This record gives sequence, structure tokens and C-alpha cells, in this order.
Amino acid sequence: MELKNNCQVLTFNQLTRLHSVLNQTVFIHGRGNFPTLEVPLKDFIETVTAGLKEEGLKVRDLRLNGSTASNILSTESNCSYNDIDLIFGVEIRSNLHLQQIKCVVLNSLLNFFPSEVPKDRINSCILKEAYVQKMVKVSTDNDRWSLISLWNNQGKNVELKFVDSMRRQFEFSVDSFQIILDSLFGFYKLSPVPMKPNFFPTVVAESVYGDIKLALYHLDNKLIATRNPEEIRGGGLLKYCNLLVRNYVPENYEEIKILERYMCSRFFIDFSDIHQQQQKLESYLANHFIGDERAQYEYLMVLYHIVSSSTVCLMGHERKQTLRLIDFLGKQHRGEVSYMPMVVYSDKTASYPFVPASGYMVPVSTRSQTLSTYAYNSLVPCF
Repeated sequence: MELKNNCQVLTFNQLTRLHSVLNQTVFIHGRGNFPTLEVPLKDFIETVTAGLKEEGLKVRDLRLNGSTASNILSTESNCSYNDIDLIFGVEIRSNLHLQQIKCVVLNSLLNFFPSEVPKDRINSCILKEAYVQKMVKVSTDNDRWSLISLWNNQGKNVELKFVDSMRRQFEFSVDSFQIILDSLFGFYKLSPVPMKPNFFPTVVAESVYGDIKLALYHLDNKLIATRNPEEIRGGGLLKYCNLLVRNYVPENYEEIKILERYMCSRFFIDFSDIHQQQQKLESYLANHFIGDERAQYEYLMVLYHIVSSSTVCLMGHERKQTLRLIDFLGKQHRGEVSYMPMVVYSDKTASYPFVPASGYMVPVSTRSQTLSTYAYNSLVPCF
């Protein structure tokens, strides 16, 4: 089997991790009096797939995406994940198809209700209000897809993406992996014999960033790399700052300063109003740093620095308005940060409010590149 350089066959150990993910029970929480659904993930995927086919929708393939795929492919599974991201390749030609997809997903939830709960009066509208955290529909010349995110109150949502076409499928190389699941589900249906080191299906992973070996190198070495961030909704700015907080460092320190400007420009194009910015930031913090005040504070401080040093597309008062917003959100979380350790950058030492050990603060002895462009001697702490 000859593969392109953006594809790679999973090893048995990686396949074992994948099998474990698919065979877990996920919890989808209901609002109000609606019960928490305990859903075997593999069964739910099969139910949704069967429902799409019954509606006459053509399903091209099924993929596991995002941080869950990264976790499976990373060395010794050292990459954490929260959401479970699934991509259904499906034909979307009209609003009717989008409506059919939504009904299939919501009606599939009924199969996992406790037996004592009456279902005869529960319709799709009620299920949406009870179990859906987010629903997105995109229909343009280059993009036709929809997203349904099923709510978990610990931030471990099940996100189902239905894609006819999508021009941009990744933000950074480390989140560009997609594992094609069709052969594994075929194995589940046809083989009564469990997988063994000498008997398991061929499952292929793909990097939509490009060279999968390079993308895996970035993943295992916690390197930040992307291209054309202006193509990403929001520019990838919020994810970029998240990577920095999680101790990822730029692959190319000179290039990243240019890319930061594109990230900021696209973010402020997509979220031009201060109220939109506040809503987006609060939502991002709530979804990615649940209950962790310190991590939220660290994240906001890094974001403040990036915006203050890289924003060139705003008028002066607009820039100050955004920085004041970040400052305001940071002060809300400052109470949990009780110390100010010494941090080392370049060849100087200075005391600042705590900043994570990201690429900004890596000592010179650990990196060959100069970090002068990332020195904090010009940054006045904002909180």
C-alpha cells in the first residue's frame, strides 16, 4: 500500500489507543431536568452513521480529528485532549440536507435515554435546547459544513462535524491530524476475533498540514508551526496563545513575529466589536481552562503581550479598548495567583507576575536561537 507523504499507517500501539478511545463511555449532560446520557462512543457513531444513510445522505468517510487524534499519534500518548472531534464526510447540497443532519444527530440521542424516561413528547427542538452547546452552519462557495457540539459540563464535549467541503481544516501543524476510521469500523463488524499484534486492520492517519513526519516532529517536540493564518477564522490567535501557555515554542522565531501580525489582523476582522471580543474570550476561557484560575490568568497575560506587540490593523483607541478588556478579564482571575517568581529570558533576570515557561521565557542554554525578540524587558505587566 503506497501512501502519500501526508499519510501514515497506525502502529498496533496507536491502534490500541484508538480502540480505547472509541470504546469509552462519554457523558452528555442535559440542562434542567433532562438526564445525563451515558453514551458508548462507538455505538453513538454507528447510530449517527446509520441515520445519515437512512436519510439518503452519502457518507464518504469517517474521521477522528483534533487533539484526540494528536493524543493517539503522539509519542507515548503525551498530548492531552478534552473534546472528542469527529468528522463525517457527507454530501451537503441544500439547507434540507443540513436540517436532515441535525435531526439525525438529535434523534440518535433518544437511543441512549434511560428506559424509564418517556420519549413520546421529546422532539428535536427540545433535544437541541437540552443537549447542544453549540451549533454552526457554513455554506459558501468554498465551504459547506456544519458542527454540532454536544454538551459535557467538564468541557469534554462530543463535537460532530459534517463536511462536504472545507478550505481550511487546521490551525497549526500539531492539530492537523485526522485518523480515518472506516477500516476499523469495518473490522468491528466483520471480525469476531479481537485485535492482536499480528492481527489488526490497516488504519491510516493523515496530516492536512502536509508532511506527516514533519507534523509529528512538531507534535512530539512541542513546536508551533502554521501557514497563512489569515485563512483561519480568528487567525488562530487564541489557539496560538494556548499553545504558548502549554509550553509549546515557535519552530521559527523570526517568522512567528510576522505570523502574529496576521493572526491579530484576522482576529480583529472577524471580531471587530468589543462585545464580540469579550464574548469570544470568555467563551474560550470557559471551554479550555475550566475552573483553573491560574491558567486563565497566565493565558490572558500572554494574549495581552501578543496583542500589544503585534496589532497593526487597529486605530489607537480600538487597540487600547481591547487591551483594557484583556486587563479587566485578567484582574478577575488575579486573586488565585499568589506569587511572582523570577523568570529568565535572554541574558537578563527580572521579576514579573507569573508567566508560563513558553517560548518567551526559555533560557538561552536550552535554545540555539536568540530570544531577544521575545524578551519581556519592554513589557509592562498589565495586571
